[in-house]
Amino acid sequence: MPKQVDYEDRRQRIADAVCTLIASSGMEAVSLRDVAAQAHVSMGAVQRCFRNKQDMLLFALEHITQHVSERADRRIAATSTPEAASTLLSHTLAEIALLDEGSTKQAHVWLAFVAQAPASEKLTAVLHETYAKLHDLVVWLIRYGQDTQEVRQNLDPDLEAQTLLALADGLTAHVLAGHHTSTAALAVLQHHIDRLLEDPPACS
Repeated sequence: MPKQVDYEDRRQRIADAVCTLIASSGMEAVSLRDVAAQAHVSMGAVQRCFRNKQDMLLFALEHITQHVSERADRRIAATSTPEAASTLLSHTLAEIALLDEGSTKQAHVWLAFVAQAPASEKLTAVLHETYAKLHDLVVWLIRYGQDTQEVRQNLDPDLEAQTLLALADGLTAHVLAGHHTSTAALAVLQHHIDRLLEDPPACS
């Protein structure tokens, strides 16, 4: 009886192989042959899963963006008791910025795809959708803080979310370039979040 092939599992393995190659050697290192070797499958197996290299890269980008989005979602879902809005914002943006040591590979891959996006409308479309989802999440967190009276009422949540996401992306690049340590980047992120908060009541 022919062996059943789990094509979705194979596609995920190939996407992981693409990300590993990008993280170690850059986007130019991604060839069908090298991906097949990294994923421990044949060239034919890769070609049966993806029509061409662009489709393979597109799936890999969707794979990594799902991980980034899920990291942020898990941070909120794992909260068993209500946390302060500033704490939720800090933790969620740190997840999005991929600043911990375990996220270095994902950070390399994310920025490689961002750099490649201008040359591909399909990659641009996936990134646009991902940023839109993250933007909506950060807007929700800021509005939550306004509802709890922690975040200043005169702020525009949409504009502040755009600013924080741009800052998170910039800090990701700075850490990978060695301009900041992860600890310093987190401090910069926290400084900007603190500026959104209401001043605590003065002591009598």
